[in-house]
Amino acid sequence: MAVSKEAETVPAAIREGVPEWDDQYLSSVAERLLYNYDLEREYRAAGRRWTLYGAFRAKTQKQFFHPALSYADHETEEHLLVEHTDRPTVQMVETLVDDGHDLADSWIDPDEEHYGTDITFVVIADSIPESVADYVSGFRDRTLLKFGYYGHYEINLVVVAPDKQTCIASQTADVAAAFRLWDDVSESDDGLLSRVAKRFWR
Repeated sequence: MAVSKEAETVPAAIREGVPEWDDQYLSSVAERLLYNYDLEREYRAAGRRWTLYGAFRAKTQKQFFHPALSYADHETEEHLLVEHTDRPTVQMVETLVDDGHDLADSWIDPDEEHYGTDITFVVIADSIPESVADYVSGFRDRTLLKFGYYGHYEINLVVVAPDKQTCIASQTADVAAAFRLWDDVSESDDGLLSRVAKRFWR
């Protein structure tokens, strides 16, 4: 597989630990994600197999004079699940939202240290119907856990038609930038990592 310009500066040891996809588009997306996400292929969750899975995890803490005297620990993470379909429907996307709530119940361990979890679904399609684009662009689903005392989780949606250079994302799905290969992330005001960090700590 040819190495794209996004991967040219990635150390070989990191590149070797990233799965390869037969799909050149997904391989290029993975090269954008690999610094921020642990990536897997053919990942099983919600009763199906996902073409690409990514996990982003971070922990922040405040310190009082010394790292051993830390407090206000906060854990944040994102689960990224990607699948292919020819032509998505609103019903299909609504099913993903239901799956997201089920996965949140099984993946999140709600406690005082949990700050936020994002579950982001990406559908790669040949085309995007207008009804799906309207649904996704206006979508936001944020759930507080124990009135926010145990943090929150949010479900994000992205639908992308690479051949048409079209990507529609819900309001807080910043990872969509990695799927817009026709945009140069390095030349944007904020890099992908900066966008991810701002989403979790805004």
